[in-house]
Amino acid sequence: MKNMTALITGAASGIGFGIAQSLAEKGASIIITDINEEAVLLAQQKLSDKGLSAIGIKLDVTNEQDVENLIKELAGCKVDILINNAGIQHVSRLEDFPMNMWQKIVDVLLTGPARTCKALLPQMRENGFGRIINIGSIHGLVASPFKSAYVAAKHGLIGFSKVIALETSDTDITINTICPAYVKTPLVEKQIKDQALQHGISEDDVINKIMLEPMPKKSFIDLEEINATVCFLASKQAKNMTGQALVLDGGWTVK
Repeated sequence: MKNMTALITGAASGIGFGIAQSLAEKGASIIITDINEEAVLLAQQKLSDKGLSAIGIKLDVTNEQDVENLIKELAGCKVDILINNAGIQHVSRLEDFPMNMWQKIVDVLLTGPARTCKALLPQMRENGFGRIINIGSIHGLVASPFKSAYVAAKHGLIGFSKVIALETSDTDITINTICPAYVKTPLVEKQIKDQALQHGISEDDVINKIMLEPMPKKSFIDLEEINATVCFLASKQAKNMTGQALVLDGGWTVK
């Protein structure tokens, strides 16, 4: 990854920060973005303290002006790898789902990646190289109750990626979506509490009967698994893998 620059959204914590650190350790220069400016600067400092190359920039992927400002701030900086990772969640049956939250989830998970791709694709084309990696979800392939907005957006992300794969097939640009089952992150920890409330069961039952029950391997996905997948997709050797959904689900979807 030396001489390559990766921009990661939602990278101040969780999966995004794990990917940022993994790519940085392999020699990439990292641009950490997140809506939380304080968290961005803290994440940047953590990587810098390890001797890794990183800058932090506040970015709201739902804000067109924020994306435009990001491109201006990066003028002269060649972004080789874009990781669309920013995410939010809300657990509720549709009848009780606030529509402003429904729209926000779609804006973050689906329209956000479209904004960042649109902004960075021209320079990737100019450079003749680009790797776009979307952090999707098992819920891009299957459904669970009380997650209508999230499931709809993640399904849409896979379709979006297929279209962009076709539109960039004339150059060395690829776009793929990683679809993990549950990863123990702050976002999932909150889901455990929310689902316990919605289903009227204990948090342990949410973990064992809802999250891990569909997985023959009965195990949360490790960050290291996602990081390794990202590193392969970002490599020059993955030039003919595009428009794909790579599923890390412990066997969930093979049954």
